[in-house]
Amino acid sequence: MPRILGVDIPGDKRIEASLPYIYGIGPSNVKKVLEHAGIDPNIRAKNLTPEQLNKIVQAIHANGILVEGDLRREVQQNLKRLQAINCYRGIRHRRGLPVRGQRTQTNARTRKGPRKTVGVVRNPNAKAGKV
Repeated sequence: MPRILGVDIPGDKRIEASLPYIYGIGPSNVKKVLEHAGIDPNIRAKNLTPEQLNKIVQAIHANGILVEGDLRREVQQNLKRLQAINCYRGIRHRRGLPVRGQRTQTNARTRKGPRKTVGVVRNPNAKAGKV
């Protein structure tokens, strides 16, 4: 398994399909990077030479693509900034509710988590039929 920027990418796949295993690199960025590095997208990742791996890393940095830890850190900073300035999106993030205008009366279970049943609490000391 070749290792690029601290991430093991699958060697048996084409390099075009292997690079998206790096956080922050998607299909459009893969095309830019491989074109900049001058590498055939159909070559298998395990067949890459160390020079080609270095070219890929240099192409990622040359295109200004944030990957892995740097990108994760920037996303976290953006969320913290939104929460700090108390904007609507920051409040929704803080409360764990949908951020982009989805309805919450029904659905939204992915963000809200499992249902919390709210009901009447019976008096355990009361006899059956007597209140």
